[in-house]
Amino acid sequence: MTDAYAQPQEVDDVLLAFPARLGELLPPSEVIPADYPHRHEWLRFQSMWFAGTLPADCQLEAVEGVDAAVAGRHLEAIQRSFEPKHEHKADAVAWLASRWFLRASTPDSSYSCPEVSPRASR
Repeated sequence: MTDAYAQPQEVDDVLLAFPARLGELLPPSEVIPADYPHRHEWLRFQSMWFAGTLPADCQLEAVEGVDAAVAGRHLEAIQRSFEPKHEHKADAVAWLASRWFLRASTPDSSYSCPEVSPRASR
């Protein structure tokens, strides 16, 4: 069985501007695991992005083999859509971001998802 969400899908400008129908972009709730590494941190990332409080200089570092621009547009289409209930949208964006990105962080490290522990930075 292939993993339909291993890679992001291309999103055209029209769908990005008017993300009414997400189709295959949105994983069904039952596909999203109840727990995965750094789940709470990625949910906080989604929440900050949704609320407009994600730092403007936040940069996403893609997992090897994932096109960061394609992944960003895929997540943005879900984030901007009115189709799913908010909880489903939040879960989908957080889970997909956790799969496609190693981290989201600012250049000065004032924000990092997943958080970098002081021990790990030594």
